[in-house]
Amino acid sequence: MNTPQLVVHHDKELMAKAAAARLVTKIVDAQTSRGYASVVLTGGRNGNGLLAALAAEPARDAVDWSRLDLWWGDERFLPEGDPERNVTQARQALLDSVPLDPARVHAMPASDGPYGADADAAAEGYAAELAKAAGPENHGSVPTFDVLMLGVGPDTHVASLFPELPGVRETERMVVGVHGAPKPPPTRVSLTLPAIRSAREVWLLAAGEDKAQAAAIALSGAGEVQAPAAGAYGRARTLWLLDSAAASQLPRSLYPPASP
Repeated sequence: MNTPQLVVHHDKELMAKAAAARLVTKIVDAQTSRGYASVVLTGGRNGNGLLAALAAEPARDAVDWSRLDLWWGDERFLPEGDPERNVTQARQALLDSVPLDPARVHAMPASDGPYGADADAAAEGYAAELAKAAGPENHGSVPTFDVLMLGVGPDTHVASLFPELPGVRETERMVVGVHGAPKPPPTRVSLTLPAIRSAREVWLLAAGEDKAQAAAIALSGAGEVQAPAAGAYGRARTLWLLDSAAASQLPRSLYPPASP
């Protein structure tokens, strides 16, 4: 586990723009060195805000979108096209406006998809898709994502791993069906912490006063079962991207020397 790095921006708009620019750089660097890049998207207001900022970012044209693999950290188990699904919101915010290769856009199964209403089977199917994409160099059953992004919930949940629920305790499976989630909809599909930790870089996004306590808890040494965000970290780097409101309860000792 590496020590989390923090970047604190004045407001959520600046945070989204800076994160979008940072993501472009990471994708271009990976494509330059390896020929392709692999990114895991997150939903919610911060994840969608980043995608919208990326859609408006002139530097987005530096990305070869046809050589980008997109995955999701979690999904609401709802019918295809439902406006509450993360992939639906991502398409509206960015994906429909860039020339992606459809075969490289790995949406999680919908509740009216090939697995029907069985979220556990859908999770197994997504795990199989991840395993198929993993190569010998990945040393595991998921690809080594370049960047995996996560929104942080007010209760410290990340993806659909909620405090104390079975999903956050999972140590073997890469993807799980989530039942009885404390926020609607109750049924979801989510990557687990072992899958999240396969990424080179994990970025945790938090903006707004309602995220301040969660950020403080997760960065204060809390256990991952009680505070799932505390258990989300990357192989090479763990980056917390916050606005000043979300960082308001953090001790100044955690701030970087010169946060913008």
